[in-house]
Amino acid sequence: MVRGVLRARGGRVIGEEYLWQVGENAWVVVDDRAERAGGAMITLGVTDLDDILARLAVHGIGHEPVETYGNGVRHVVVRDPDGNSLSLAQAPAQ
Repeated sequence: MVRGVLRARGGRVIGEEYLWQVGENAWVVVDDRAERAGGAMITLGVTDLDDILARLAVHGIGHEPVETYGNGVRHVVVRDPDGNSLSLAQAPAQ
């Protein structure tokens, strides 16, 4: 059902993620997985992933391994001390 609505509204599905482009450089991404709090995860688009990860590390906040997708997008999941997660993604330089 979600996939049908998504495509009808101009969205895309990549793996388990549902993506809607809401601006030239802005996307809403929902990763629908039941094991996560609330059943989904938010992805924030960033321009300097390495800088943000370094700043989080200073405060003792770790992350999962950084992935680089075939389209050049770099993606990482960050977890807080309670186990809640969000992801950060950086588009490739153009």
